Amino acid sequence: MTSKGSGAYQAALVAAKMMKEKIPDIRIEVVDTLNVALCQGWIAIESARSALAGLKFDEIKRRIRKMIPITQMVQTADTLKYLYMGGRIGKAVHLVGSMLSLKPLISMKDGEIVAVGVARGLTQAYRKMADMVEAAVGSGGKIKIAYMHAGALENVQKLKAVVESRFTPVESFISELSPALMVHTGPGTTGLSFFPVE
Repeated sequence: MTSKGSGAYQAALVAAKMMKEKIPDIRIEVVDTLNVALCQGWIAIESARSALAGLKFDEIKRRIRKMIPITQMVQTADTLKYLYMGGRIGKAVHLVGSMLSLKPLISMKDGEIVAVGVARGLTQAYRKMADMVEAAVGSGGKIKIAYMHAGALENVQKLKAVVESRFTPVESFISELSPALMVHTGPGTTGLSFFPVE
Protein backbone atom coordinates (compact mmCIF):
# COMPACT_ATOMS: atom_id res chain seq x y z
CA MET A 1 0.00 0.00 0.00
CA THR A 2 0.95 3.63 -0.41
CA SER A 3 3.57 4.76 2.08
CA LYS A 4 1.23 7.63 3.00
CA GLY A 5 -1.54 5.31 4.16
CA SER A 6 0.24 2.35 5.70
CA GLY A 7 3.37 1.28 7.54
CA ALA A 8 3.81 -1.62 5.09
CA TYR A 9 6.28 0.30 2.93
CA GLN A 10 8.56 1.11 5.88
CA ALA A 11 8.32 -2.50 7.07
CA ALA A 12 9.37 -3.68 3.59
CA LEU A 13 12.39 -1.34 3.64
CA VAL A 14 13.45 -2.78 7.00
CA ALA A 15 12.97 -6.35 5.71
CA ALA A 16 15.03 -5.58 2.58
CA LYS A 17 17.85 -4.14 4.69
CA MET A 18 17.84 -7.23 6.94
CA MET A 19 17.95 -9.52 3.92
CA LYS A 20 20.86 -7.60 2.35
CA GLU A 21 22.79 -7.95 5.59
CA LYS A 22 22.38 -11.73 5.40
CA ILE A 23 22.85 -12.03 1.61
CA PRO A 24 24.90 -9.01 0.45
CA ASP A 25 24.70 -9.85 -3.27
CA ILE A 26 20.90 -10.04 -3.41
CA ARG A 27 19.05 -7.34 -5.38
CA ILE A 28 15.86 -6.08 -3.74
CA GLU A 29 13.90 -3.04 -4.83
CA VAL A 30 11.08 -1.82 -2.60
CA VAL A 31 8.65 0.23 -4.66
CA ASP A 32 6.20 2.75 -3.27
CA THR A 33 3.36 2.61 -5.80
CA LEU A 34 1.60 5.52 -4.04
CA ASN A 35 -1.54 3.51 -4.66
CA VAL A 36 -3.75 0.75 -3.29
CA ALA A 37 -5.99 -2.11 -4.35
CA LEU A 38 -5.72 -3.40 -7.88
CA CYS A 39 -3.68 -0.42 -9.06
CA GLN A 40 -0.90 -1.95 -7.01
CA GLY A 41 -2.12 -5.36 -8.17
CA TRP A 42 -1.73 -4.44 -11.85
CA ILE A 43 1.83 -3.30 -11.20
CA ALA A 44 2.63 -6.63 -9.51
CA ILE A 45 0.95 -8.63 -12.30
CA GLU A 46 2.74 -6.76 -15.10
CA SER A 47 6.07 -7.02 -13.24
CA ALA A 48 5.69 -10.79 -12.88
CA ARG A 49 4.77 -11.11 -16.56
CA SER A 50 7.84 -9.06 -17.50
CA ALA A 51 10.08 -11.31 -15.41
CA LEU A 52 8.56 -14.45 -16.96
CA ALA A 53 9.16 -12.93 -20.41
CA GLY A 54 12.85 -12.63 -19.57
CA LEU A 55 13.19 -8.89 -18.95
CA LYS A 56 16.12 -7.87 -16.80
CA PHE A 57 15.78 -6.39 -13.31
CA ASP A 58 16.43 -2.78 -14.41
CA GLU A 59 13.99 -3.06 -17.33
CA ILE A 60 11.26 -4.26 -14.96
CA LYS A 61 12.01 -1.34 -12.62
CA ARG A 62 11.60 1.08 -15.55
CA ARG A 63 8.24 -0.49 -16.46
CA ILE A 64 7.05 -0.18 -12.87
CA ARG A 65 8.08 3.49 -12.67
CA LYS A 66 6.23 4.14 -15.95
CA MET A 67 3.04 2.49 -14.63
CA ILE A 68 2.86 4.30 -11.28
CA PRO A 69 1.59 7.67 -12.59
CA ILE A 70 -0.86 6.22 -15.14
CA THR A 71 -2.56 3.54 -13.04
CA GLN A 72 -5.80 4.88 -11.54
CA MET A 73 -8.47 3.75 -9.10
CA VAL A 74 -12.00 5.06 -8.60
CA GLN A 75 -14.54 3.58 -6.21
CA THR A 76 -17.82 4.41 -4.56
CA ALA A 77 -19.38 3.34 -1.30
CA ASP A 78 -22.93 2.02 -1.17
CA THR A 79 -23.47 3.89 2.10
CA LEU A 80 -21.80 6.79 3.91
CA LYS A 81 -22.12 4.96 7.24
CA TYR A 82 -18.59 3.51 7.27
CA LEU A 83 -16.92 6.73 6.10
CA TYR A 84 -18.71 8.46 9.00
CA MET A 85 -17.81 5.74 11.54
CA GLY A 86 -14.16 5.93 10.47
CA GLY A 87 -14.07 9.69 10.92
CA ARG A 88 -13.66 10.40 7.19
CA ILE A 89 -16.80 12.57 7.00
CA GLY A 90 -18.78 14.58 9.57
CA LYS A 91 -22.22 13.84 10.98
CA ALA A 92 -23.99 16.53 8.90
CA VAL A 93 -22.50 15.22 5.65
CA HIS A 94 -23.45 11.69 6.67
CA LEU A 95 -27.08 12.61 7.43
CA VAL A 96 -27.66 14.79 4.35
CA GLY A 97 -25.79 12.43 2.05
CA SER A 98 -27.74 9.43 3.29
CA MET A 99 -31.10 11.19 2.81
CA LEU A 100 -30.19 12.21 -0.74
CA SER A 101 -28.70 8.78 -1.60
CA LEU A 102 -25.36 10.41 -2.43
CA LYS A 103 -22.52 8.16 -3.54
CA PRO A 104 -19.03 9.60 -3.04
CA LEU A 105 -16.43 8.90 -5.71
CA ILE A 106 -12.94 8.49 -4.28
CA SER A 107 -9.54 7.93 -5.82
CA MET A 108 -5.85 8.24 -4.99
CA LYS A 109 -3.61 11.21 -5.76
CA ASP A 110 0.04 11.32 -4.78
CA GLY A 111 -0.51 8.43 -2.39
CA GLU A 112 -3.51 9.86 -0.54
CA ILE A 113 -7.26 9.24 -0.74
CA VAL A 114 -9.07 12.11 -2.47
CA ALA A 115 -12.68 12.87 -3.30
CA VAL A 116 -13.22 13.14 -7.06
CA GLY A 117 -16.97 13.68 -7.15
CA VAL A 118 -20.37 12.69 -5.91
CA ALA A 119 -23.34 11.05 -7.62
CA ARG A 120 -27.03 10.58 -6.92
CA GLY A 121 -27.34 6.81 -6.89
CA LEU A 122 -25.18 4.01 -8.23
CA THR A 123 -26.29 4.33 -11.86
CA GLN A 124 -25.02 7.90 -12.04
CA ALA A 125 -21.88 6.92 -10.10
CA TYR A 126 -21.07 4.21 -12.65
CA ARG A 127 -21.60 6.61 -15.57
CA LYS A 128 -19.24 9.10 -13.91
CA MET A 129 -16.64 6.36 -13.42
CA ALA A 130 -16.86 5.52 -17.14
CA ASP A 131 -16.44 9.23 -17.91
CA MET A 132 -13.27 9.29 -15.79
CA VAL A 133 -11.86 6.31 -17.64
CA GLU A 134 -12.63 8.00 -20.97
CA ALA A 135 -11.00 11.25 -19.80
CA ALA A 136 -7.85 9.31 -18.91
CA VAL A 137 -7.50 7.12 -22.02
CA GLY A 138 -9.58 8.88 -24.68
CA SER A 139 -12.51 7.54 -26.65
CA GLY A 140 -11.79 4.00 -27.73
CA GLY A 141 -8.48 3.95 -25.89
CA LYS A 142 -6.95 0.60 -24.98
CA ILE A 143 -7.03 -0.30 -21.30
CA LYS A 144 -6.44 -3.08 -18.84
CA ILE A 145 -9.07 -2.84 -16.12
CA ALA A 146 -9.95 -4.69 -12.94
CA TYR A 147 -13.26 -4.29 -11.13
CA MET A 148 -13.40 -4.69 -7.37
CA HIS A 149 -16.21 -5.02 -4.89
CA ALA A 150 -16.98 -5.64 -1.23
CA GLY A 151 -19.75 -8.23 -1.19
CA ALA A 152 -21.43 -6.58 -4.19
CA LEU A 153 -20.85 -8.89 -7.14
CA GLU A 154 -24.15 -8.01 -8.83
CA ASN A 155 -23.43 -4.29 -8.62
CA VAL A 156 -19.86 -4.59 -9.85
CA GLN A 157 -21.13 -6.55 -12.86
CA LYS A 158 -23.40 -3.56 -13.62
CA LEU A 159 -20.39 -1.25 -13.37
CA LYS A 160 -18.46 -3.53 -15.73
CA ALA A 161 -21.33 -3.46 -18.25
CA VAL A 162 -21.46 0.37 -18.19
CA VAL A 163 -17.72 0.77 -18.69
CA GLU A 164 -17.36 -1.97 -21.29
CA SER A 165 -20.25 -0.59 -23.35
CA ARG A 166 -17.83 2.28 -24.09
CA PHE A 167 -14.48 0.46 -24.13
CA THR A 168 -13.19 -2.91 -25.19
CA PRO A 169 -10.49 -3.71 -22.65
CA VAL A 170 -7.38 -5.59 -23.64
CA GLU A 171 -7.86 -7.44 -20.35
CA SER A 172 -10.38 -7.28 -17.52
CA PHE A 173 -11.36 -9.23 -14.42
CA ILE A 174 -13.38 -8.92 -11.22
CA SER A 175 -11.94 -9.28 -7.72
CA GLU A 176 -13.03 -8.71 -4.14
CA LEU A 177 -11.71 -5.62 -2.38
CA SER A 178 -9.25 -6.36 0.40
CA PRO A 179 -10.59 -6.16 4.00
CA ALA A 180 -7.92 -3.52 4.80
CA LEU A 181 -9.59 -1.18 2.31
CA MET A 182 -13.17 -2.39 2.77
CA VAL A 183 -13.14 -1.32 6.42
CA HIS A 184 -13.14 2.34 5.33
CA THR A 185 -16.06 2.15 2.90
CA GLY A 186 -17.99 -0.93 4.01
CA PRO A 187 -19.91 -3.69 2.24
CA GLY A 188 -21.43 -2.70 -1.07
CA THR A 189 -18.34 -0.79 -2.22
CA THR A 190 -17.65 -1.07 -5.95
CA GLY A 191 -14.85 0.34 -8.05
CA LEU A 192 -12.27 -0.13 -10.73
CA SER A 193 -8.52 0.10 -11.28
CA PHE A 194 -7.13 0.62 -14.76
CA PHE A 195 -4.24 1.81 -16.88
CA PRO A 196 -3.91 2.68 -20.58
CA VAL A 197 -1.89 0.35 -22.78
CA GLU A 198 -0.16 1.05 -26.08
